[in-house]
Amino acid sequence: MSIPFLEENDQTRARHEHLEALRRLVGNVYPNKFERSETAEPGHEDTITAVVDKFKAFEPKTPEGRHAAPEEIEITNRQLNKVTVRIAGRIASPPRVMGKAAFVHLSDGITRLQIYIRRADVKGVSNDAQGGEVDGWELFGLLDHGDFIGVEGYLFITKTGELSVHVQKLQFLAKALLPLPDKMHGLHDPEIRQRQRYADLIAGSLKHEREEGELTPREVFRRRSKIISEMRRFLEDHGYVEVETPMLTSKATGAAARPFETHHNALDIKLYARIAPELYLKRLLVGGFEKVYELNRNFRNEGIDRTHNPEFTMLEFYWAYADVNQMMDFCEDMIRATVFTALGHTHVPYGEHDVDFSQPFKRLTMKESVARFTEQQITDENLMELFEEHVEQRLIQPTFIYDFPKIISPLSKASPSNPSVAERFELFIAGIECANGFSELNDPVEQYQRFQEQMSRRERGDEEAMVMDEDYIRALSYGMPPAAGIGIGIDRFVMLLTNSQSIRDVILFPHLRPERKPGELSKSAE
Repeated sequence: MSIPFLEENDQTRARHEHLEALRRLVGNVYPNKFERSETAEPGHEDTITAVVDKFKAFEPKTPEGRHAAPEEIEITNRQLNKVTVRIAGRIASPPRVMGKAAFVHLSDGITRLQIYIRRADVKGVSNDAQGGEVDGWELFGLLDHGDFIGVEGYLFITKTGELSVHVQKLQFLAKALLPLPDKMHGLHDPEIRQRQRYADLIAGSLKHEREEGELTPREVFRRRSKIISEMRRFLEDHGYVEVETPMLTSKATGAAARPFETHHNALDIKLYARIAPELYLKRLLVGGFEKVYELNRNFRNEGIDRTHNPEFTMLEFYWAYADVNQMMDFCEDMIRATVFTALGHTHVPYGEHDVDFSQPFKRLTMKESVARFTEQQITDENLMELFEEHVEQRLIQPTFIYDFPKIISPLSKASPSNPSVAERFELFIAGIECANGFSELNDPVEQYQRFQEQMSRRERGDEEAMVMDEDYIRALSYGMPPAAGIGIGIDRFVMLLTNSQSIRDVILFPHLRPERKPGELSKSAE
């Protein structure tokens, strides 16, 4: 049975035919498991990467274009032939068949390893419940580029000096019914890469041509994981406790943004997808936690561009008894440590810029920054507009901008020296806002008044103004210590450390418009 919405052509038909022939030969063409050996590191499964890392040193060191002496290879193979491995992976290259033998490469998505199959001594494995053997060479002839197989055999070095596995047992694991992407150049259409991330990851693992410093999609997301792990470690080393707060809330509070709405059938109430966890985290300060953090998913029903996605990852943390200046110091230390751990250095290329995280981060008030880049008259009313128009994109090196207008910072304390500005900062790197922090407002009366001001703005048509949160006011009324808080945009930070120009390139499955079918495209054109 074919799948109706998958393309059909000569290649896909041939793959379906091979699958049916494999079904007749081995029985179950989608077996439940394949047990790998533990040769490279006892107690750990043998991935292709692990085997190559362990045994690649046996490859002879010879000048480019020359081969090692047969005697040298023979001595090496006396050792390697004693090493048996069971490995599995995707067929990463079309087989090179030479009469009654063949070479092909297997990949685990990171590393390739060549396998050698000879008609005379390869045995196929039946996938039926009773097991048994089948014709291994016939099985091999039904394989396609992209299929998953498992092999068992001994290691050896070929005449050309390449580490390989001489296959003794061959087991079919899964069929690639669609042809793989171009192995030389990978996928270039951004929409296909983002919509079909699985194909993007495959193409990246097969791609031969790469520019200097270019990361494969898998390397981007492995680096993302490393960045998050280091930030967690840094926080926990400084006494922070990770917590979890609701993702569905009865009020869309914690930030100025339009929410996504849903309905809870059992309770018959409207709920909102979280736009920020801030007010819940500060409730925990009221309850006695002094340092808390949450690595959270937020949802905002707003526009999509190179730095905005409706669903995004934010790191928020709160520090009792600290103020905005201490939080800036802590943020700088954490960012620098994370960059060094994730990259091994502190100079980061981003587009045409070289961002230096080793130097102290610059610090400017918002008014100072605007005055530096424009001669226009600055007022409280136009300050934010002038900053966004003339300053943001020019902040290439890490820069803290502080002293924001209080009217746009309803959860922040006012500056003791100037009540018209908020003790708030944002961190800009390469023209991108990466963090937002402030000294937290903990006066329940003033917070209530700020909420009322926000509600007035909503009544005048500002859909992003905050709503009143009576329970949060009640919590503050029990007393909250002075505190500083911050939110760091993980996706944007990963963009910077992977030299990615779009937020969609650092989110595995970003939001896109529904894919149109070919018929729908022609109909809309009419």
